[in-house]
Amino acid sequence: MNGIRNASVGAHGERIAERHLREQGMTVLDRNWRCHAGEIDLVLREGDVLVVCEVKTRRDLTRGHPVAAVDDAKARRLHLLALLWQESRGVRAERVRLDVVGVVLPPRGAAVVEHVRGIG
Repeated sequence: MNGIRNASVGAHGERIAERHLREQGMTVLDRNWRCHAGEIDLVLREGDVLVVCEVKTRRDLTRGHPVAAVDDAKARRLHLLALLWQESRGVRAERVRLDVVGVVLPPRGAAVVEHVRGIG
């Protein structure tokens, strides 16, 4: 039950993050892309930059800020996934950037969104 609830919270956070990034002028190329090495939450384009975005969502900050959940190992995996995504789509981007969007869903009020550009 808790896993279903967490998946629902994560999906809601991804929708909020996607809307936020679109409002920033980015174009969504793919969402929830999976392969043997893992998953990319969002793949976007900002100008001539391919952006691979990890979205982390929390209901509160008891386990820390969601952005802090993306460590060096996750950043390395995202680099690999960016290469695999490009290969699978026949895309060759000159510039690739890894971003993280942290979404906090308070019990009342609007979600709080933090977008960190260029991790790892």
